[in-house]
Order: sequence, then C-alpha cells, then structure tokens
Amino acid sequence: MSPTQPPGLYGTEPGRQVVALGLALVFTLVAVNWALGLRLDLFYDLSFITVCLVLAVRVHRDEFAVAVVLPPALMVTVLLLLGFVAPEMIADEDDGAVQAIVTGIATHSLALVVGWALALCTLELRRRGALGDE
Repeated sequence: MSPTQPPGLYGTEPGRQVVALGLALVFTLVAVNWALGLRLDLFYDLSFITVCLVLAVRVHRDEFAVAVVLPPALMVTVLLLLGFVAPEMIADEDDGAVQAIVTGIATHSLALVVGWALALCTLELRRRGALGDE
C-alpha cells in the first residue's frame, strides 16, 4: 500500500459482505426510484455502474471470483423481483412478469455491460498491482 493511499480503501471486505453490500445498495436504488414514483431510468443505470465499481474495489483479493459474477447476479435479481412485484417499473403496465423481465434486461443491458466491464478491468488492475493495493 502506498503512503498516499487511504487505509482500508482496497480489498477490505470478504465476499459475503460484498454480496450483502451490493444487494443493499441496488435495493436502495430501487426503493428510491419507487418512492419517487419513477421507473428504473438513467439514475439507476449510472448508480448501478458505480455500485459495480465500488464492489470491485472493496472485495478482498482472495475472493475476486465473487466480484466477477456479482454484477449480472445483482441485475438479474433486481429485474426478477421487479418483474413479479412491480412490473410497471421496468415495462408497460399491461405487460406480464416474463415480458417485464425481458424488457428490463433489454433496457438495462448497457448499464450491465459497462458496470461489469469496469468491474473486470478494476479487478485485473488490482490483480496486477497497478492500483497499489496490498
């Protein structure tokens, strides 16, 4: 760790805590959108990308595999939940659950790809030691 790096920035969380943090953050984003009466929109997409990056930075080096599979798992979990509970947040009001899930995946696929790619790049940089952790 470099002297200018704040202590505890990189790799301090075990995999289970990173999963719990990720779920808490994305469900909070969904709750904020729901409370404001909004559909999942650009705010959710940009916040999801940020969450993916934060989780990739926080996970411990021994548990990179968790961070690799976490972004798609988080996105699918949110879309499945909303598809069955509140499909109007991700699709038209008259769409069924399956159609809402498919629409949500299509609508938010760019955020998923960008968030996942940033997480993978961050993990690779950490693995090579380019970010100065450990």
